[in-house]
Amino acid sequence: MNAAVERIVVQTTRQEKRAIFAKAKRLNMTVSELMRSGAAQYLPADADLIALAEAAQASAVRSMQAMDAAFARVAASNARIAAMEAAAVAGPESTPLRSRKTP
Repeated sequence: MNAAVERIVVQTTRQEKRAIFAKAKRLNMTVSELMRSGAAQYLPADADLIALAEAAQASAVRSMQAMDAAFARVAASNARIAAMEAAAVAGPESTPLRSRKTP
């Protein structure tokens, strides 16, 4: 690894500086290591929001497909029930031969 010899000056408040130094100490890192690793891992908030929005959109599409399939099953079930009810109201004479019970 190349030795770090370039400088970047970062303006902070006194409180931010204390917090940065405390965090570096807590993580057993130099302030430079902490700042470099933080900068390397940083993603703009927009990138996070875009990824979240894309995941939400994909989830919504899957949910809509599942609901459409469920609605189709309910509609088919309702049609079967309506046919059975109509057959029951019409009496045994209207029952198709294949489903009519013989004594």
